[in-house]
Amino acid sequence: MQTFRFDLCELPEETKGLREEVRAFLDNELRHVPAVTRAQTWMGFDADFSRKMGERGWIGMRWPKRYGGHERSAFDRYVVLEEMLAAGAPVGGHWIGDRQSGPLLLNFGTEEQRQLILPKVARGECFFCIGMSEPDSGSDLAATRTRAEKVDGGYKVNGTKLWTSNAHKAHYMIALFRTSQDPNNKHAGLTQFLVDLKNTDGITIRPIKDLAGNAHFNEVVFEDAFVPEGMLVGSEGSGWAQVNAELAFERSGPERYLSSFILLVEMIRELQKRGGTDGAREIGRLVAELVTLRQMSLSVAGMLDKGENPALEASVVKDLGTGFEQDMPVKAHEILGMEPTIGSGSDFEQVLGYLTQTVPSFSLRGGTREILRGIIARGLGLR
Repeated sequence: MQTFRFDLCELPEETKGLREEVRAFLDNELRHVPAVTRAQTWMGFDADFSRKMGERGWIGMRWPKRYGGHERSAFDRYVVLEEMLAAGAPVGGHWIGDRQSGPLLLNFGTEEQRQLILPKVARGECFFCIGMSEPDSGSDLAATRTRAEKVDGGYKVNGTKLWTSNAHKAHYMIALFRTSQDPNNKHAGLTQFLVDLKNTDGITIRPIKDLAGNAHFNEVVFEDAFVPEGMLVGSEGSGWAQVNAELAFERSGPERYLSSFILLVEMIRELQKRGGTDGAREIGRLVAELVTLRQMSLSVAGMLDKGENPALEASVVKDLGTGFEQDMPVKAHEILGMEPTIGSGSDFEQVLGYLTQTVPSFSLRGGTREILRGIIARGLGLR
């Protein structure tokens, strides 16, 4: 039977200098940013901050230099991501392009697509969104109904994508469309496309407000939108395999256990104000769980550095990490006995308020818990 592979993996000694450099940069950039704003971290969008990261070579770190990258290791990139998330940096602008859309184009895109897009992403000047989810299909990507019909010179697209984060600010979408139908194989006939959101007629982007009042989600409607043939990613019908490769990048990073980290920091600060040892045991349990998740995530980074595809292990990290993040506001309330607030109160109360509203979405983004556990079961040969 297949088993999980989480080999012990340590960060190389040479990453210490990079970590110190990143921390110094963040100390200067975030010195006056409120904790509740930093709690948004990889959902926070700041184009100027993304450009500053691009100038320092912290986007596209593993990509070839000929595409604007820096040919650094997966561990160097991991250190930068970890520091950004722990500090609560607003990395949402470039996040998708750096994490998965860029690597997808490196693996499956044409040379023209790479030359056109990747250098701009690496400079922090070009932002991506993901066009996967659709109305009534949940996390079942095989239920994709948005159709891309072959026409002269390209494809005519009709349908709707949903929960598309930052589509209203993104330059491009990597979209999964159905190009053919096979009644005996729902995974067949799916194709990925690079969609220019700023220069394509027939696309309407409508904001969707979440529980916290933010409008980073969007509904994206395609009505006879023309996508040129040169914007097809990979080959027609290969979308399902490509999406699964893409999701391995999405599910394994430190964002899968650090999204609630600012709340843990504020919990410790609040307990320090009170003095004594109240809450120390509970904090110790949370830190132990955090360290375990970090080691699992580092193991996945090690596999990626070797060019392996740790899709199964990435799904495990995402599932366990999501549970940890979602439990954090509950534990914070239990340990400190303080209520969450919105728009007023201490740093702890406001961060608790923001995350109490936001964490329900953590088990949806990147695949629901049920979908992930199905992937894990198949990977272990249990179904």
